[in-house]
Amino acid sequence: MGFADQRFNVNLSILFTELPLLERPAAAAAAGFSAVELWWPWIDSPTPEQSELGALKKAIEDAGVRLTGLNFYAGQLPGPDRGALSVPGEESEKFRANIDVAIAFAGSLGCTTFNALYGNRVEGVDPAEQDALALENLVLAARAVGRVGGTVLIEALNRPESPKCPIVSAPKAIEIVDKVNAATGLGNAKFLMDLYHLSMNGEDLPSVIESYAAKTGHVQIADNPGRGAPGTGSLPLEELLDQLSKAGYDGWVGLEYKPGDRPSAEAFDWLPAEARTAR
Repeated sequence: MGFADQRFNVNLSILFTELPLLERPAAAAAAGFSAVELWWPWIDSPTPEQSELGALKKAIEDAGVRLTGLNFYAGQLPGPDRGALSVPGEESEKFRANIDVAIAFAGSLGCTTFNALYGNRVEGVDPAEQDALALENLVLAARAVGRVGGTVLIEALNRPESPKCPIVSAPKAIEIVDKVNAATGLGNAKFLMDLYHLSMNGEDLPSVIESYAAKTGHVQIADNPGRGAPGTGSLPLEELLDQLSKAGYDGWVGLEYKPGDRPSAEAFDWLPAEARTAR
C-alpha cells in the first residue's frame, strides 16, 4: 500500500497557476500525470463563449490527459466566494445557468463528476431560506447530472479559512448529501472528502474515513499546516489514503495543494514518477 497504489489527478486551479490556463494540461502531462481536475475556470461567467470552452477542451485533448472532475460555477474562486448555489438572486441564477453548460463541456471530455460548492451565508438573509434554495439547486443539479450517469459532490470546507460557509464539517456535508439523495431518489450525491479542510477543522480523520468512506465520491489532499505538498506538514496522508483504500474507496485522489515558492513542476518530488500516471 502507499502513495504508489493511488490514482492521483492534478487540480489545475491551484497547481500550475503560474501558467496560462490553456498551458496547464500539457504541463501536468509533462510532469507525468494522466488526469486533471478544475474549479470552474471562468469566474465571471457561468456561460462563456463556445470558443473559450472549445479552446480549453482542445488543450486538454492535445495534452493527452483526462478530465476527471469539474466544479460548477462557484463565484469568485479563488477569492471571497465559496460557491453560489445558496446565494439568493443573481448568483443562484448563474449557478442554474451553468448546470447544463458545465455538464456538456465536461461530458465532451468524458467527465461526469461535478463539485457543487454550497456558498457563504449572506448577511440579512434567513439561513433557512438559503438552505431551502441550496437544496432546490442541488436537486436540480443532481437530476441533470443523473441524466448522464454522473455524480454531484458536496464538499466540507474549513471554518478558519471559510468562516461564512455553513458546510464546515464532515457530518454537515453528509447531512446535505443525504437530503439531496432523499429528494431525488437517485443516490448520485456523494461526499467530497478533502483531508486538508477536515484537518483544519480539527476532525478525527481516521474516524471520518471509517464513518463516511462508503458515501465518498472523491478525495482531495494537501498537507497541514500550510496546504502544501505531502511531507511539508504533519498529516499522515499515506496512512490515511491506505485506510481509505481498505475501506473500499477506489476513486481519484485530487492533488489540491499549493506548490510553495517553487514552480509547480517541482512540487511532486514526494511521488515517484512511475506512480503519477493512473493505472
